[in-house]
Amino acid sequence: MRYMATYDMMETLRNANQWLGATALSFASYPIFSMTPNPAFQMLAAWGEVTERTFARMVTKPDWGIRTYTCEDGKDHLVGIETIVEKPFGNLIQFAVPGRKPMKRRVLLIAPMSGHYATLLRSTVKSLLVNCEVFITDWHNARDIPVSEGKFDVEDYTLYLAEFMRALGPDTHVIAVCQPVPLALAATALLAEDEPEAQPRSLTLIGGPVDPDAAPTEVTDFGRRMTMGLLEQTMVQRVGFKYPGVGRMVYPGLMQLASFISMNGEKHAQAFSDQIANVAMGNDSDHDRHNRFYDEYLAVMDMTAEFYLSTVERIFKGLEIARNEFTVQGRKVDMGKITNVAVMTVEGGKDDISAPGQCVAALDLCTGLPDEKKASHLEPEAGHYGIFAGRSWRNNIRPLVLDFIDAHDGTGRKAPPSTKPANRNAPNRAPQSKATPV
Repeated sequence: MRYMATYDMMETLRNANQWLGATALSFASYPIFSMTPNPAFQMLAAWGEVTERTFARMVTKPDWGIRTYTCEDGKDHLVGIETIVEKPFGNLIQFAVPGRKPMKRRVLLIAPMSGHYATLLRSTVKSLLVNCEVFITDWHNARDIPVSEGKFDVEDYTLYLAEFMRALGPDTHVIAVCQPVPLALAATALLAEDEPEAQPRSLTLIGGPVDPDAAPTEVTDFGRRMTMGLLEQTMVQRVGFKYPGVGRMVYPGLMQLASFISMNGEKHAQAFSDQIANVAMGNDSDHDRHNRFYDEYLAVMDMTAEFYLSTVERIFKGLEIARNEFTVQGRKVDMGKITNVAVMTVEGGKDDISAPGQCVAALDLCTGLPDEKKASHLEPEAGHYGIFAGRSWRNNIRPLVLDFIDAHDGTGRKAPPSTKPANRNAPNRAPQSKATPV
């Protein structure tokens, strides 16, 4: 009950702040106050509006917001979301465009399970939907999954990915973003040994912790510093009575959000202060820059406790992927078994979550893969978010990823020309402007 009471207390505080915001907005917006203009009421109403929206969005899954797509025929086609594989802890979904001729590129986006919903990759999906058939992993909020569905840890996650790849077939190109990068590599290796015909054609790994020790960050330092017992005592709670997953042990989304915000507390405080001023002066809009970002950033989901703890213990502390010692159901998964899947890594020079060196380590693990099927790219000015969304993704990384996909689509076309990189294990290696075969 101690864990459940804490979970319910966090939800109570969130609910109370949402109510306070709504009350302040309603009270300060009374028409009678307009008889005596006072900026204090404007500021109170603005504070209430921003506060209510802030705390309300924390428990609301964002909408994908991808409704139409203009095809080559000049017509707007509706975009539908279809479920390809349905599982208790996550689905494989497709963004289908009825009436459009099938695209040659079939891309599976593996979204992270690290506190935010898969909708965090909305802009990535939209950019790929232009000329790809896009599929994505849509992970469920652990608070909504009954205890009767059992556990879900890193091994189960890996098996899910293998099943999704198997369902889409060998003509698929996989793009894994952030947290799932090492497990996507493991799932591919699992298929390489058990079902080679089900392997994807290419695997693009973007900013993930394959070898967390290659370039320490605040995230890896935290994982090293905290003992597993302390993590379990301080980070894990039981879902309260309000949700279907009542009693399930989770790493709560609200606690994760507090950690996210604390990393850049002053920046977030200033952003909300500025937004309150903008609302008071009437310079805001429902979809302005602040709301577009925070509607997504503040929408958090619970992770199962076993997934969170096993990720820290096995990926960060035990370095099982980095040492090629990862096991699934008691059986070792050998990354050296990958011999036909082209692998490309993408890193951001200013990534403070998965610093340069952590992701490119995947290429050294693929000992059975010929050099012509390996490539790496370092985007010098990109941070963590920028390597899969924003200007760096749109202008530089996306074209390189599509070129890499086309070069390994099974038609025998050659990869685009590029230069030999410097030592790929060096975190501060020279910037590379093109995908570089290794």
